[in-house]
Amino acid sequence: MRVSRIAALTIGAALVAVVPACGESVGQNGTITLYAAQHQELIKPMVEAFEKETDIKVNIRMGGDSQLANQIVQEGGSSPGDVFVTENSPAMTLVDRAGGFAKVDEATLNQVPSQYVPSSRTWVGFATRSTVLVYNKQKLTEDALPASLMDLQQPQWQGRYGVAAGGADFQAIVSAVLATKGEEAAAQWIAGLKSNAKVYQNNRAILKAVNNGEVDAGVIYHYYWYQDQAESGADSNNTALKFFGAKDPGAFLSVSGAGVLSASKQQDKAQQLVKYLTGKPGQEVLAKNEEALEYPVAADVPPNAKLKPLSELDPPVIDVATLNGPKVVELMRNAGLL
Repeated sequence: MRVSRIAALTIGAALVAVVPACGESVGQNGTITLYAAQHQELIKPMVEAFEKETDIKVNIRMGGDSQLANQIVQEGGSSPGDVFVTENSPAMTLVDRAGGFAKVDEATLNQVPSQYVPSSRTWVGFATRSTVLVYNKQKLTEDALPASLMDLQQPQWQGRYGVAAGGADFQAIVSAVLATKGEEAAAQWIAGLKSNAKVYQNNRAILKAVNNGEVDAGVIYHYYWYQDQAESGADSNNTALKFFGAKDPGAFLSVSGAGVLSASKQQDKAQQLVKYLTGKPGQEVLAKNEEALEYPVAADVPPNAKLKPLSELDPPVIDVATLNGPKVVELMRNAGLL
């Protein structure tokens, strides 16, 4: 079972140990270091397939989104890392704005649809997950669900839903509200969350609380529900998912990014890894992963058959380079939500 890594964007950088997830031997074509904030069960199979194809060894340093992003910024040109991958894109923006990325090869960028390529073109999306509202089927009918994520600020929802306010996942969702609705509307919505929402440690805790009837609903990413259904359904059998669609902020697709660090002394090998993660072979490894259950981004690789088709989600159109993690933390702190 997955354990969520909760990392607020204000967490300071911390050293993390190298995880020899793919063995200790040095590849015949050299070794690179990957700073990985994605879940190990998603990134490890992709890295292992890359190693097998290229004979380039990858040492993985695991950590949280903001933890590793801040560490990379502090290390600067002395960073021993070669590639950085995240769960959510605001951490990529943090590194990008500090000049921490080299340009991604154009051939790599061209492998994925444009919505997964930031305007800076210094990193690229390789996986994505949908924001959803999980709700208790015994307490809410479909016609009683909010039409928009923004409706959760209304008084009738007081005390009835959960959020993981301290997590990088939820902060990415708030960043989508900020990007699509503007600062004034986002601040008002966050104030509504402060009044209405129950705060939980992570997405799995929210799912369990909804399933048990502790709250009527909760804001999570889709794959937590699908994973629990695939395992036993113990924490999800009383629940269902609402996909907001209609380009609502509640239909936000959080993009997991991959970028080559400008400090890398092995630019060619690092570019090869990013190309593999976004190319058809790597994307097929992701799509077939029965543990991760996240969406591949390549247009020619369909997602796992258990998932709602990506083409049906109708998310808001957002330049992922504009998602502003520090501003989100500021707004949430001002409202007392953090």
